[in-house]
Amino acid sequence: MNVVSPITTDTSGSFAAPPGPIEQVRYACALGALTSVIAIEEAIPITHCGPGCASKQFQALSGISGYQGGEFHVPSSNIGNKEVIFGGADRLDELISSTLKVMEAKLYVVQSGCIPGLVGDDVENLVKGYRRRGVPIVFAETLGYRGTNFTGHETVVKAIIEQYVAKQPEKPKQAGLVNVWALLPYQNPFWRGDLTELRRILEGIGLEVNILFGPASAGLSEWRAIPAAAFNLVLGPWLGLSIARDLEAAYGQSTLHIPALPVGARQTAAFLRKVGDYAGIDRKKVDAFIAREERTYYHYLRDFATFYAGCTSQYRLPSEVNVVADSAYGLAITKFLVGDLGLNPGVIVITENPPETEREAIRAAFRNLAPGIDADPLFESDGHKAHVAIRAHARIGELPIVFGSTWEAGLAGEIDAPLVEISYPVTDEVVLSRSYIGYRGALQLIERTYTTVVRQSTEENPEVAAP
Repeated sequence: MNVVSPITTDTSGSFAAPPGPIEQVRYACALGALTSVIAIEEAIPITHCGPGCASKQFQALSGISGYQGGEFHVPSSNIGNKEVIFGGADRLDELISSTLKVMEAKLYVVQSGCIPGLVGDDVENLVKGYRRRGVPIVFAETLGYRGTNFTGHETVVKAIIEQYVAKQPEKPKQAGLVNVWALLPYQNPFWRGDLTELRRILEGIGLEVNILFGPASAGLSEWRAIPAAAFNLVLGPWLGLSIARDLEAAYGQSTLHIPALPVGARQTAAFLRKVGDYAGIDRKKVDAFIAREERTYYHYLRDFATFYAGCTSQYRLPSEVNVVADSAYGLAITKFLVGDLGLNPGVIVITENPPETEREAIRAAFRNLAPGIDADPLFESDGHKAHVAIRAHARIGELPIVFGSTWEAGLAGEIDAPLVEISYPVTDEVVLSRSYIGYRGALQLIERTYTTVVRQSTEENPEVAAP
């Protein structure tokens, strides 16, 4: 798949896309943020764009990202040549009016695509007219050529906060309530399960949580409660930081930024203690929850150790991890595999073209993965170039494993490595509620990793499976 790289710029001008075409691109255009709206209970996106744009974006971000499914009922203006010449505002006006009659929602989010941006449709004022009439509707300019679904996500979230949340009756600050900004809905195949695990462990230490997206969220009631939160928790290297900074200015909320999603007992315990201390929760309460979780976690890990210690000669257990993923999952998975399971870092490829202003911080997060062990991530959106780098890596004495997307299957075969699919696109896995973070997610990650290792070993040499 070859696509022309979008011009990814925000108001600060900190984004810069690589020139020319990109092979095996790992993100969608800014209009793809319609999936972020779909991920909000009781909200419906309305797209003002060319024919088929909305359905293609949804299929790209849901269908080939673990076949996630979802409620795809997205009204679209599907504008064409006539609207390019004469403008499409009237068509959008008719679409919004019809949508309000036939589709029930508590929030409508109008997103404009490339054509309205090029011809200059005044979508913002049109939407304001409906809002003055009491319609719960907001506008987000998600022009496909201005960014990716990562930047589009932040644009949509800010639009909802500024045009909907800010118009709600003011609520007093609520101690112990936190807004969580983590993971990109649908882009990450495991976002639903991961957000569910995040809610579970944060509530486990005594916090109340606005998780905001997916089945773990209460929907728009959590969005309306955003201003009442005591602080914002940004989990990930950069996505959500801009949102939190805006909330700091608007509502005086502080921000706790933790670059790495916690995976496994060691990281999750450190994460919960840091959050608990920041929120002023009694350390004894936090430690009691951690102790209960670790008792279960290490019970399973003890049993896994029997396999690990007894099968090193029977199966080709990997010693080097290579990762091709967005920065959030790439960092989380690498820290766990290196710091907890003892693998050596190989080539780590960051795929989403993060802001230039955030890249040094991302590099810093990959240092000290384990005592004396660092990784230097490669920022590369082009799948072909990423594969060239992994093939060229010298791995004398190492048995590699690849954590990436379906597109890494051929590469993994070339270097004789098992492949665990953890990043977009995923077409060989069906993902429902699976999680790879926290306590429970780490156990599932270990299961999937070593099941893949065992399966490949037995396929290559059926005799190893004989009793």
